[in-house]
This record gives sequence, C-alpha cells and structure tokens, in this order.
Amino acid sequence: MSEKKRNKRVAVAMSGGVDSSVTAALLKDEGYDVVGVTMVVRDLGKPVAPNADASGAPPVPDNVRDAGMVAKQLGIPFHVVNFAEDFQRLVIDDFVAEYFHGRTPNPCARCNQRIKFGLLLKKARELDADYLATGHYVRKSVDDTGRCHLLKGMDEGKDQSYFLFSLTQEQLAETLFPLGGMTKREVRLLAAGFGLPVADKGESQEICFIPDNDYVRFIEEERGKACQPGNIVDCRGNVLGRHNGAYRFTIGQRKGLGVAHAHPLYVLGVDMARNEVTVGGKDELTSEGLMAAEVNWIAPAPDTSVEAACKIRYRHRPVACTIVPLAGDRAQVRFHRPEQAVTPGQAVVFYDGDEVLGGGWIE
Repeated sequence: MSEKKRNKRVAVAMSGGVDSSVTAALLKDEGYDVVGVTMVVRDLGKPVAPNADASGAPPVPDNVRDAGMVAKQLGIPFHVVNFAEDFQRLVIDDFVAEYFHGRTPNPCARCNQRIKFGLLLKKARELDADYLATGHYVRKSVDDTGRCHLLKGMDEGKDQSYFLFSLTQEQLAETLFPLGGMTKREVRLLAAGFGLPVADKGESQEICFIPDNDYVRFIEEERGKACQPGNIVDCRGNVLGRHNGAYRFTIGQRKGLGVAHAHPLYVLGVDMARNEVTVGGKDELTSEGLMAAEVNWIAPAPDTSVEAACKIRYRHRPVACTIVPLAGDRAQVRFHRPEQAVTPGQAVVFYDGDEVLGGGWIE
C-alpha cells in the first residue's frame, strides 16, 4: 500500500447497486481510507409497512439496506444523509415545472449537478474526505498543468459522460471514477470476486423516482390532475385534433397523439402559452442548430467558434457541429447536417473525441 493512498480519505457514494459497491471495494483494496455515504432522496413518511418495526417507523429503503450490508462486509464506516427536501426542490419540482413550460427535462443530469456533485460533495468535505468517488462509467485524467479532463467511459454502452457535463475543475479535482476503464461485465466479475451480496443485483431504472416510467401520472400527482384541453395543430395552424394537456407531449413523440392522419405524425413543438401542440411529418422535425443556456466549459472556454461534436440526448450519436460561445454562459450550436427532434430541456454536450469539452441546456 502506498503511503499516499493510506493517508487519503475517500467518501464513496453508495447507492446499494453493484457499481458503487465495487467502487468502494476497489478503493479499499487499493489502500484508501474509505467511508460509505448513501443518500435518501425521497420522503418515506411514517406509515406502518410490512417491514416496519413495531414503533411504526418507516421501512429502511432497499438501497440503504443493501449499501449498509456492503459497507459492513467491507468494514468501512457508513453514513446515511437525508437529502429528501433538497431533492424535491432541486430535482423533482424542476422536473415537473419543465413539463409545464413545454420542455422535456433531464433529471439525472440535474441530480448530478445539484445533488451528487453539489450537496454530496459538500458532505464528503464535512467528513474530511479528500475525494468523492462514484460508480459512474467515465474517466478522469490530469495533465502536467494540473488541469482535469473528463473522458468517456471505455464501455461505450455504459458511458455516462453525457450526464456530467456540468462538472467544474474544482469538482473534478476532488472526484474519483474507478470504473471508467472497465466494462459492466468486468465490474460484475469483480463484485463476485469480492463476494459482494449485490453482485447479481439488477440495473436501476432510468428515473429513480418514477419506477413505472409513467411520467404523466407522476407529474399529475405532483401538480394535481386537471384536464387542460387544447388544440393539436399542423404548421399552418390547421386544427387536427384536441389534447387533454400539452404537458403530456414531448418533441419527437409519435405514439399517443390521438390524431388520425394518412401519414405518421410527430410532435414538432409544445406551446404552453397557447396550450397548443404542433405536429407534422418526420421531414418537418429537423433543425439546423440550437441555442443553449447555462453552458459550462470543462475545457478552457473558447473565445471564438470551435469545431467539435455534440450529443443532444443520452442515446444520441455525437454529430459534427460548430459551437459559437455567446455572452451570459450561452452558446449557439450549428449542426453540419440537420438533426431531428432537438428537444428544449435536454442537455447538449460537446465532445472532442473521447473528451467532454462542456455542455449546456437546450433552449
């Protein structure tokens, strides 16, 4: 064990899943002073439940239980932090509000920005940790000048760099990503080798607070269900049908439009002020570019336009573009070829090969 690692404390964000559990095991094996930290992000209330104790206390969430088991097996200190109020305000309320502004939000990117690398990193510092480590499939390198670089994970199918475009140099300097050079299969083999009880645990769902993936039901429960009928129109303003709430639609959506037409129709735009949903053919779904706000540059911010690649959603392939930096942390992105379904509320992330240059939020 190197003396350098022996003297470094790492707080590991433990979700109770296989990735973060292997992260903790690897770092402990390498000689770091590891502390496990698990976030509670939903208010469980106090109802008596099947696995509640006799006092009527709420049940222990599965992720907390599993993370605690792993921490106990590894022999590391374990802390549970309650961020439920912050998560409600900074992630869920934002998620709901975005739909009611005609945008399609990305709560995972917001959570990373505001909770994991905001509040949780602050908690790691309070625990006297030198680093916060997570199970993200991304890589970090540091050049000779001390500048940090964020790179795609080696496992292309698991790469999560898209969600971390908002990281700053200060945050990257205090962060470790031990799994970035591994594949998911290799991580599961390591979990089995360490004898971790979560080695065969399944993948978590895409949006942690909507287990059934029914976002309409969720936002109606949060905001209160109220029928808000309006028109479904084409690009010329012709009324093709009616809807029961414009917030139910997102750009590029094809199914569930409730409009009979000779050709497939797609949602082209959502105008909440007019309570209108505009639809059209696939050829009308293309855009020459976009405007982005809250742009963060991990690489040095350019003074003039820069040629790069960008992703406009998580599963989108990177496409060639020209990025023009603007005042007020904004940027104009011009695609070299028109792209389909550019969606306000999603993130646009800039790449130079495997390196994340930065990104922002599509306006």
